[in-house]
Amino acid sequence: MSRVGKYPVEVPTGVQVSVADGVFKAKGKLGELSVPVSRHVEVKIEGSNVSVAPVGRRSSENWTMWGTTRALIANTVKGVSDGFSKGLEIQGTGFRAAVQGSNLVMNLGFSHDVVYPIPEGIKITTPRPTAIVVEGNDKQRVGQVALDIRSFRKPEPYKGKGVRYETEVLRRKEGKKK
Repeated sequence: MSRVGKYPVEVPTGVQVSVADGVFKAKGKLGELSVPVSRHVEVKIEGSNVSVAPVGRRSSENWTMWGTTRALIANTVKGVSDGFSKGLEIQGTGFRAAVQGSNLVMNLGFSHDVVYPIPEGIKITTPRPTAIVVEGNDKQRVGQVALDIRSFRKPEPYKGKGVRYETEVLRRKEGKKK
């Protein structure tokens, strides 16, 4: 039995949900998102709860998609009501970032500035020159944009220089010995 799928998703006030033609749609203050619903599960809206159940007999696909679909629906509902954010930190002498118009401009120790165009539906802010916050209503897109920014200069294990997630713990290595 799915440990994730058996719990219903609570819909907060101000969010409208609907299921039609194999697509779950949620609309809230931060926009509108939709999730395709697999044919292996059934989605029911009962009052302010959305429940997901596997269709038919016990098969591994039905049970796998049960928990996955429930998690995608929960992320969609949370995204249109509260949104998601991911924080990044920049470590290194002279490394910094700033938002200029619709671009994120980063100085990461290369001979040139790294310019990253901000995708539509994503908001990037720099509260400090060494901090970047990526916000949006789609959890997958927020994570992908944060990963793209991190991939310009991954943190290296000797001095710790580079772009890392706020919560990332970097395993440091000892340098050369004389």
